[in-house]
Amino acid sequence: MSKTIGLDRILYLLGQESPAGYMAGMHIRFAGPLVQYQTYDKKWIDHYTENGYALRDPMIAWGFNKDGASRWSEIDLPDPFKIFEQAADAGLKYGVVVSVGPLNSKSICGCARDDREFADDEINRITKLVQTLHTVTDPPDSLTKAQKDALQLIADGHRYAAAAAKLGISESALKARLISARNRLLARTTAEAIQRAKDYRLL
Repeated sequence: MSKTIGLDRILYLLGQESPAGYMAGMHIRFAGPLVQYQTYDKKWIDHYTENGYALRDPMIAWGFNKDGASRWSEIDLPDPFKIFEQAADAGLKYGVVVSVGPLNSKSICGCARDDREFADDEINRITKLVQTLHTVTDPPDSLTKAQKDALQLIADGHRYAAAAAKLGISESALKARLISARNRLLARTTAEAIQRAKDYRLL
């Protein structure tokens, strides 16, 4: 099973456990996560982003200071911007946060539902999924020379045919190398793979 297929399965199961959606920021370094997945309602995501709530969210603050899981209702931190109250108005009435990983590569995931508190067994399943997601999304230390060369030529603006000619391989062989690089970088498109490779300083 490829990492991408494994990732899709994890995100599907996380969605099944989160009827009102989830937000997962993986391997948060410096100011932001290396990878982010979210299925919250777009209006809430836009409102949250426009107001810079990531820097003010008690859930995120809890995640940076703790390891493990907590229901939102059990987080005993100030919420001067009433983010939890606004989230409830947006349909995210009950939630759980899971935090895993070291401080310099922390992964924090919030899951929500609108009908009731999360049960202990649900929180345990979500915690295991987030732990697995943290492992799966750990950035690679390197790319193969073939993967790097293929990505670099496309990043430099070459079309597939021209890039393949420069490498002395067929266009289908070039595409195979790009697919391999995308899988390694957990990217769905070549453009996303190029950006991730740059972010990870592999290109």
